Amino acid sequence: MSKIYADTIETESSNVDITLGAAGDDVLIPSGATLRTNKIADAGANNIFTSDGSGNLTVNSAFGGAMNLLTTNTFTDQASSSFTTLIDSTYDVYIFKFNAINPATDLQHFRFNVSSDGGSNYNVTKTTTYFRAYHDEADTASSLAYVTSHDLAQSTGYQLIAQDVGSGSDECAVGELWLFNPSSITYVKNFYNTSQVYNGYDYSYNEYAAGYMNTTSAINAINFKMDSGNMDGEIKMYGLL
Repeated sequence: MSKIYADTIETESSNVDITLGAAGDDVLIPSGATLRTNKIADAGANNIFTSDGSGNLTVNSAFGGAMNLLTTNTFTDQASSSFTTLIDSTYDVYIFKFNAINPATDLQHFRFNVSSDGGSNYNVTKTTTYFRAYHDEADTASSLAYVTSHDLAQSTGYQLIAQDVGSGSDECAVGELWLFNPSSITYVKNFYNTSQVYNGYDYSYNEYAAGYMNTTSAINAINFKMDSGNMDGEIKMYGLL
């Protein structure tokens, strides 16, 4: 078998394809080699995935069902974290995963609210439920209970999703919030949240909040913040078809 050695193969015209192998052949990439391209398409030139060169992908919708990372908010000593773009009819479900949320002030509640006007106001009416399980480091206290003081009944206030988050260097909150069909103009918008907290009293808190935004207006922005003071952390927003 003959071999051709080349660092680059280019066509005279960008509209001319280069064919490697014939139908039924294997085109082999040797172990240790790297194939670099910003687009992979099928034989009909339909996009399978395209990269912008920085790792951000546009993926064929046939891959629906996978979570697609849309954007990441990483913040230090910041009063709140908002997502005011990309929440639209593209996805049926939006998932917010928060990691290492650490308040500057000890024993703060981490909360969220949503907006129907692009973030000008976070005051959508909500009815919610909340319960938690906890256990302390000293093994002296534990509980699983509904907490009526943390639910909302037709309230425009912020919903608690992580209680008494500690400000110590080893204390933080993690979790995820699922928001369903936010662009619907027919139905209310349901959500649920689960969080795990190392709180300021040296307790492990496992918390659950759920409910609905009682509006048929589209939800297009969301805001996360502590009850008081600034915070550090990271929140990733995903879309799910």
